[in-house]
Amino acid sequence: MSATTTGPRPITVFVVDDHTLFRRGLIALIGQDAGLQVIGDASDAGQALRQVPVLQPQVILLDNHLPGVLGVDAIASLRRASPASRVVMLTVSEDGQDLATALRNGAQGYLLKTMDGDLLFEAIHRAARGEPVVSPEMMGKLVAAFQSQGAPEPEPVPQEESAAEASPLSPREEDVLREIAQGASNKEIARRLDIAETTVKIHVQHILRKLGLSSRVQAAVYASDRARSE
Repeated sequence: MSATTTGPRPITVFVVDDHTLFRRGLIALIGQDAGLQVIGDASDAGQALRQVPVLQPQVILLDNHLPGVLGVDAIASLRRASPASRVVMLTVSEDGQDLATALRNGAQGYLLKTMDGDLLFEAIHRAARGEPVVSPEMMGKLVAAFQSQGAPEPEPVPQEESAAEASPLSPREEDVLREIAQGASNKEIARRLDIAETTVKIHVQHILRKLGLSSRVQAAVYASDRARSE
């Protein structure tokens, strides 16, 4: 008997949305990516909480405007029901408060339903790897939300320091930082700067270390604050 080879298992996805037509369309769309597999769906948070503990999906796509309990208020319960699952909001809401609440409650990301299918696929793959995913249109509101919550600000730079002395980053790292502030993924940054994605990852690590930051969100806040002060 000849041995058969199998590729990596697809990322398992659970969809929570009360609009049946959209939910079915989304499931069909996700089915176009061989690396993704929808293993369940629900029309409200209650149904999701009954299924998720059994199915243990890697990624939960969660609408916000659900009957009974808003999606942002169901995140914590879903994470307790399936601790290994990454919860990603997929909503029409561009409200900064919804964004802040979702992230504060433990969401892995916040995506808008207007995004292209290919970008959605990429975001799901990134979320499954533990990367934060936020629609570029929401990045400005994300920065504002963290600033309003007292996000750490960079140390002030003395007036007499030159621009080169003020920033510990290399020119290429500065390019990468600007792209992060716009909400670009590593893959998008690599394409825009014409460098390898692995090189981008190294630059991001160096940026966070040099600036004393712990996440891409903090890096985006840093870049936004610095741009306004220049």
